[in-house]
Amino acid sequence: MRRTDVFGDDGAWTGLVLEVESRRRPGLCLFAAEGRLLLAQGERPVLLASVDDDHCGVGFRRTDAYRSVVPPVRVAAAREAVGRPDRWAYHFAEHLAGASGGPLHDGRWLLSRESPLLRWNHGNRPASAYWGEMIVEGHPDGYVDWFVHDGSWEILPLRPMPDHRGARVKAYRKQARDGVLPPVLLWWVSGLDCHVVLDGHARLAAAVAESVAPPLLHLHRTAPGDEVAAGTGRAVEEYEAELARFAELRVRHGAAVPDGAGIAGASLVRRLAELRTGVRPTWAWPLPGGRDGWSRIAREVAGGEGGPSA
Repeated sequence: MRRTDVFGDDGAWTGLVLEVESRRRPGLCLFAAEGRLLLAQGERPVLLASVDDDHCGVGFRRTDAYRSVVPPVRVAAAREAVGRPDRWAYHFAEHLAGASGGPLHDGRWLLSRESPLLRWNHGNRPASAYWGEMIVEGHPDGYVDWFVHDGSWEILPLRPMPDHRGARVKAYRKQARDGVLPPVLLWWVSGLDCHVVLDGHARLAAAVAESVAPPLLHLHRTAPGDEVAAGTGRAVEEYEAELARFAELRVRHGAAVPDGAGIAGASLVRRLAELRTGVRPTWAWPLPGGRDGWSRIAREVAGGEGGPSA
């Protein structure tokens, strides 16, 4: 897997591009059939979901089968990586690449420190209230409302959130108070219109309990290499055409016409950044057995009681 750092206009590290090859289907795989979704880790169902007929949300049933592919982080390592999200990105990438139960498959991915979740607390509510509200509740059953928070984008844990009084959460709460809490690893799943927690359930609970914003690393699919190359070529051609147009206008009208490089250059930078890091929909594979297969798995998971809108 090839890895490439991404930097912002100010030179600060913003993300890590992962280019994955020779992994046709991931170990943590999303399957779909006629408004039904199944997230499975190997042979184990992790989450079953049913999209509303009116597309207002999705009901889900979560199992206790999910296992993180990232091992626990030692306190000493957490302290050494303070203020270095790039180190955490490489740490997570190493385990995602080597694990058989992770979501990576062929294509380009981005692990980013930037997430819209960090910018949506417009009312400046206390961190405990904001982040607590963003976590989807319910176990084993729950519901993601797609008309909450201007299009959902909530956080869906893949296992029940641990009690804030538990030993592991208490240990992480101290790290949160000391400012050395490792990031929570989120994966954007477009079919659910929300983020799922790949690693860091206890760290997320600790941040909420301490009323601090949890450090995040946000994983999503981005544009494939051939699309980036083709889009870059088109963007550069249009940039050069704009430069020529502004140059001609300056010949005709003099210095009153601004320099085209400043205007067209800014647009070029935005387009190239979007090409390299923009969000692409999550891939889903055909669900074996279709909707009937989904219903059978839902009944098995529920012990014969049915699943979310089975």
